[in-house]
Amino acid sequence: MQTAGVLQPATTMRLPGAAVNAEPVLIVDDSPQIRRALRAILIPQGFVVIDVRSGEEALDLIRKERVELILLDVNLPGMSGFETCKEIRRTSDIPIIMLTVRSSERDKVQAFDAGADDYIVKPFGAEELTARVRANLRRAGSEALPLFVSPDLRVDFERRTVAAKGRTVHLTPKEFELLRQLVMNEGKTLTHRWLLQTVWGPDYGEEMESLRVLVNQLRKKIEPDPRKHRYIVTDPWVGYRFENPAKADPVRPKK
Repeated sequence: MQTAGVLQPATTMRLPGAAVNAEPVLIVDDSPQIRRALRAILIPQGFVVIDVRSGEEALDLIRKERVELILLDVNLPGMSGFETCKEIRRTSDIPIIMLTVRSSERDKVQAFDAGADDYIVKPFGAEELTARVRANLRRAGSEALPLFVSPDLRVDFERRTVAAKGRTVHLTPKEFELLRQLVMNEGKTLTHRWLLQTVWGPDYGEEMESLRVLVNQLRKKIEPDPRKHRYIVTDPWVGYRFENPAKADPVRPKK
């Protein structure tokens, strides 16, 4: 039985002889059974696993230890999973996969709006969990592109830094990956389904509202005026394309 007001130290487990640079995964769930089950899945795959019971403990831990990915339960005592996710996103772009028994579109949108990168409904299989963990880690460390520079937007894909309107802006991993895919395919219309399957994973394709929320979040951060879309252009009923205003509006020489 837990003593009220007392936080137990986080538990870290790794395989004997596991590489020191193996990806540390943080599990945030108040159920000991769920934490044990997730450790049993991830540790044999070579991950270093850290687990805590609450959002408050998670926030404290990521200030002190290196974490490459977070598995975050929605229903937590005290600070909810959604609140925890929002708080993490204030300072970090660590990939976050939310775990929940809720499967409605509204709950998924709420999770993505809070800054989550992926969403798994319980119960789920060991193979699905491992595949999603690896996919999110891959996307977070995907191959860099050269710099993108325009008058009011600069993206350094190698350093994963973005400056818009002369100010540094913080993008979540999902927002950064969406921007990367759009810039890679500058001038081409990318369909809703293609973007969902590329940014979220092959199990997605119909979650149009989730994509709309992510696009709107990205526009608010990089567009000079989010109401006038200069960079991320909507092709109605089809998808989105990235345009470089500097190419569309060349500087005219003075007469």
